[in-house]
Amino acid sequence: MPALKCSVHTMSRAAGRLTARSRILPSFLIVGAQRCGTTSLYRALSQHPLMLKPVLHKGVHYFDMAYDQGLSWYRAHFPLRPRVSRLSYRYGYRPQAFESSPYYLFHPLAGARIAWDLPGVKLIVLTRDPVERAFSAHAHELARGFETETSFARAVELEEERLAGAADDLCVSPYSTNHAHRHLAYLARGRYAEQLARLEPLVGRQRLLVLDSGRFFAEPEVVYDRVLAFLGLPHIGDPVFEPHNARSRPAPMPASLRRELTDHFEEQDSLLTSWLGTVPSWRR
Repeated sequence: MPALKCSVHTMSRAAGRLTARSRILPSFLIVGAQRCGTTSLYRALSQHPLMLKPVLHKGVHYFDMAYDQGLSWYRAHFPLRPRVSRLSYRYGYRPQAFESSPYYLFHPLAGARIAWDLPGVKLIVLTRDPVERAFSAHAHELARGFETETSFARAVELEEERLAGAADDLCVSPYSTNHAHRHLAYLARGRYAEQLARLEPLVGRQRLLVLDSGRFFAEPEVVYDRVLAFLGLPHIGDPVFEPHNARSRPAPMPASLRRELTDHFEEQDSLLTSWLGTVPSWRR
């Protein structure tokens, strides 16, 4: 981060902390999954005048990476109450602050922390063909320098060994981080039904909206209206829908590996049907 930008962010955080008590907490979160269109949905929702994004970053990563900073630190990232009051008066609806941190869905402690600190919060989850998600995630982590294994097939082979004990370690040391768990979980992050089953008893099914990113990109207006209904907000304006954070792939995935991984996710994809209300788009 350039020095000037870093300085501005530091000053903004300091000001946020001083005014934390005058700020609101989010009403909903986009909690994942990684490489499933969360940035694209975040950008679309940010265009709505009653959806207030964080002051500095799309994802605050409080409930996974910065929980030791405390709730005042988290609150400092969101808008001031006077702004909320002005918008409420103007539109006749209470604005809702939100953020998008795709690691929340996968982190073993994030769900319980969210339920404790944000009672009543609503959560949005995006899902994608888990085979494509894994392939995209590998290219993403490779480009960012967090992955050193250039072969996707080899990275998948190594995953079980790399992640062995990682979730348990995070639970034993709640404020620790684990590189492999955050950056190298290609197949594990695609087991959506498993992660939703962990989250459901913490927040309740009625406060979880699970979306198919394939449908979002094919019919963004339909999915956008579904999000508005879930949040109880009116349709105001016409958002621009654009894909973000696409990554080029160095080489196509071998057909044999694709078949193997598609079979690997068959049971999890079947369990996801009840969450989506239909068969996942990638299984049709």
